[in-house]
Amino acid sequence: MDWAKELDLEIREKLPDVKILPMERMSRHTSFHIGGPAKRMAFPSDRAELIALVKLGCQYHARPLIIGNGTNLLCPDEGLDRLVIDTSENMKRIEIKSGETGNNNKNINNSVSDDWDMIITADAGVLLRRLAEFACRHGRTGLEFAHGIPGTVGGAVCMNAGAYGGEMAQVLYQAEILFPDDDINNNINIKILDVKDLNLGYRHSILNEQPDAVILSASVKLKTGDESEIRAKMRDLMDRRKKSQPLDLPSAGSTFKRPAGYFAGTLIDQCGLKGLKIGGACVSEKHAGFIVNQGGATFQDVYGLILEVRRRVWEEKGVRLEPEVKIIR
Repeated sequence: MDWAKELDLEIREKLPDVKILPMERMSRHTSFHIGGPAKRMAFPSDRAELIALVKLGCQYHARPLIIGNGTNLLCPDEGLDRLVIDTSENMKRIEIKSGETGNNNKNINNSVSDDWDMIITADAGVLLRRLAEFACRHGRTGLEFAHGIPGTVGGAVCMNAGAYGGEMAQVLYQAEILFPDDDINNNINIKILDVKDLNLGYRHSILNEQPDAVILSASVKLKTGDESEIRAKMRDLMDRRKKSQPLDLPSAGSTFKRPAGYFAGTLIDQCGLKGLKIGGACVSEKHAGFIVNQGGATFQDVYGLILEVRRRVWEEKGVRLEPEVKIIR
């Protein structure tokens, strides 16, 4: 009996209410609209179900892959022989953490002004734009930059997501993280880490070195602002995003990380690579930092274009571009 059938039996017995789909195409769950079938895809409703699914996945060697909104993933056309766990469909809890004030906790994160007065906790599957909207409705500022980022809270913590001068490191308070232990008992550890322990940098956190770790939830700390001003700033940033980015075509956002001292899109543009195509994949004419799916692009189309852009920029500019897109195998 293969792992999927054994896992099905365990889930029916221990997690009968969990939605699980066989051979679900990843193209339905990624912003690139690329990817073949995952052998099993599960949709937990809360952290308890997520923890149980990760533990079962490890027990049956199903190589659990936790995804949010799929906005930073490039998945293979042949599919994945893995248990994919989608947090974005049901794990949408947001709550104000009562009894917390800046005066009580001002020293936890020195990168944030100590006049914050509200902590908001969100499940890993909460969309960043929804969290930013929640904060706005409660008159709290700090998350405006996140309004146009299409990912989820879990992904945002993992990669220290940011835009227009803002990033998660500026507002993050704590993250609740599951660390599977690779031992005979398939034990798991759950830790609540303060932001200073997450080693956040440009598109980096400790999760980059521990890819099996799973974000369960995260808390941000925000300060009081004027709701109308917060909303106006979010609208302005969204307008800027629409004018400068190819939001009308499937992509995974910025394809490459920003190299020190440069902008990836500028380097790519200077090499004359706007419009360069492989199959259905194309370097965007609107913003060279984006590779877009013009229709029918495959994994190999996009991956081949990533490699070609990297080669040309290295040869012409002497700068090595590193993918920001997470390439799944």
